[in-house]
Amino acid sequence: MPNLRVAVDIGGTFTDICVLDETSGALKIAKVPSTEDPIDAALSGVGKLGVDLSDVSLFAHGTTVATNALITRRLPPTAMVTTEGFRDVIEIGNSTKEDLWDAYDDNPPPYIRRRDRLTFVERTSSYGEVEVGIDKEAAVQLAMKIKRRGYKSVAVCFMNSFANPANEREMKRILEEALPEVAVSNSADVLCEMFEHDRFSTAVVNAVLQPVVGEYAVRMQDRLSNGGYSSDLLLLHSGGGVMTPKTIDRHGARLAGSGIAAGAVASKYIANLCGFENSIGFDMGGTSTDVSLVFEGRPSLTREWVIEYGHPICFPSIDVKTIGAGGGSIAWIDEAGSLRNGPQSAGARPGPACYGQGGEHPTNTDANIVLGRLGAGLAGGDLGLDVTLAEGAIATHITASLGLDTVAAAKAIIDVANANMADAIRLVSIMRGYDPRDFALVAFGGAGSLHGVALARDLSIPTVIVPPNPGVTSALGCLLVDIQHDLTAVHIVDTTEAEPATIEAAFSELETEAHQRLEHEGVAPSDRIMQRTIDMRYGGQWRALSIPVPAPFTSVATAIDDFEQAHLREYNYKRDGAPLEIFRLNVTAIGVSPKAELQHFEPMTAEVAPVTSRQVVFDDVEQALTTPIYNRESLHSGFSIEGPCIIEQLDATTVVPPQATVTVDPWLNLIISV
Repeated sequence: MPNLRVAVDIGGTFTDICVLDETSGALKIAKVPSTEDPIDAALSGVGKLGVDLSDVSLFAHGTTVATNALITRRLPPTAMVTTEGFRDVIEIGNSTKEDLWDAYDDNPPPYIRRRDRLTFVERTSSYGEVEVGIDKEAAVQLAMKIKRRGYKSVAVCFMNSFANPANEREMKRILEEALPEVAVSNSADVLCEMFEHDRFSTAVVNAVLQPVVGEYAVRMQDRLSNGGYSSDLLLLHSGGGVMTPKTIDRHGARLAGSGIAAGAVASKYIANLCGFENSIGFDMGGTSTDVSLVFEGRPSLTREWVIEYGHPICFPSIDVKTIGAGGGSIAWIDEAGSLRNGPQSAGARPGPACYGQGGEHPTNTDANIVLGRLGAGLAGGDLGLDVTLAEGAIATHITASLGLDTVAAAKAIIDVANANMADAIRLVSIMRGYDPRDFALVAFGGAGSLHGVALARDLSIPTVIVPPNPGVTSALGCLLVDIQHDLTAVHIVDTTEAEPATIEAAFSELETEAHQRLEHEGVAPSDRIMQRTIDMRYGGQWRALSIPVPAPFTSVATAIDDFEQAHLREYNYKRDGAPLEIFRLNVTAIGVSPKAELQHFEPMTAEVAPVTSRQVVFDDVEQALTTPIYNRESLHSGFSIEGPCIIEQLDATTVVPPQATVTVDPWLNLIISV
């Protein structure tokens, strides 16, 4: 019987592979360079680990294909069909821009050009009454125009379709009948949202990505099947669940956040394994850092995220804050003489100065090697690091301007980088009403464990967790997810007039569709879970909070109490006696996938000797300290030591400063008491 679970996380520079043996819980990892066709790198990495696809029971995949398509604008010819007079909704947006005070800064242009936005005479009132229906003859003529222009996909975006999608669905039926080779996305079916810009924008993103990710998923499934894999390919989406190729044709836009969601999912799982319901994921790579938060076992979600500002994708998604801070972030002096760090990055080529590949500017990696926190090589010695080149870059660009010696300048570079990343953690915690002291910090990515303890001390976080394979933790996240769909229905009603029976009927309708989707994907009824939330807000407010509610829904008063407590935590106030309204009903449909547990190791008492030692400069110590260096592969469950020490492995380096203690748990996580 197939007994292997394979996860692949494809990034811009490297593709990470995790293979989990269901029988033993043993985990094998590989890291290979990404290729022009991402599928080649994925299968190359699987082959490198000696995996026969006929032995694979589950193949899960996080990908940047959709993200890269949007960033590079390599998109198929796509049309938008909209109500006459509303072709510019996606260009006008919500009249904001990323920098409100820069008169010369414009938002990126829409993904569909104005010449490709076609108008149609129809009308639905805000109450859902069809005032002007679809003229079939005019719709057929429109279809012929779409065919002549060679569009591969169409977004149908009609005003007020959230209240009644009849006109959109009729237009879609006519277009699909006349143009069976063209993909058609309806805005209300993609996202049932009242605000037309959010709904139109999400439908447009879905339309431009549908041919891209659909074709990619089919090719990947075919190549896996040809290699002997007999199950469905599972693709991670931004909400932290997975989809099969059978549903990508309807919700391809959900893959736009596939890559960053994997790390957040893995962080939640590892923290829970270690006994922490509250955790902050800290994923620091070479170019950027991703920060996520889990409270009481539930990841923080958002409906407001973008790849490019002004073009929101409004599916419920794991809330991940990304900043330009990584191992390759460049330190520089601004016009006022202040030290800055990032967002510019040296990238993989030429890379930090210490790589010896032509990089001239100092980076966080250069600062860490000057401080002794990194050794003479990375990736098990495959990549040599030259401390002389790092010192030269810092001396040339930083020390003269600041009047510091090289070591002090290196400490300053790290201090600025840590301050930037600590601010990102504050955004997802303190700014949302959460106290970091109640959380554990899960530090991963290639550079996360270098900086994790310093950030924890700055934020008074008591515990840092470093997974066994920090550099490929995001790939591990792909193994830990379930099939998931998010369905919504706009339901605007004042809480004084809300009828529990009416709300329950609306929830039941959503759950009926959810069961149909999961049945289409072959999920047994016993493996289905329905989670309900209600979006509520004070009267006159625009933004709403999602409040979990039970099934069946019987009490509006209980929902009001829960909303006020959530509002108090999020915004530090509540308005007693103010009118409240229900805005939207949501159902998260989960198809539970069987999970294999990671290998558990019994504690041992054997001594472990360091492999070497070197001089390391720590944050609060003036002089370098002689610091033992341990090989992580030699550390067994139950091993414990007080800092200072450095723990090195193939894909990461962990810094344990003085007055911190590290312990290895039964799953080989490093638990650092700060």
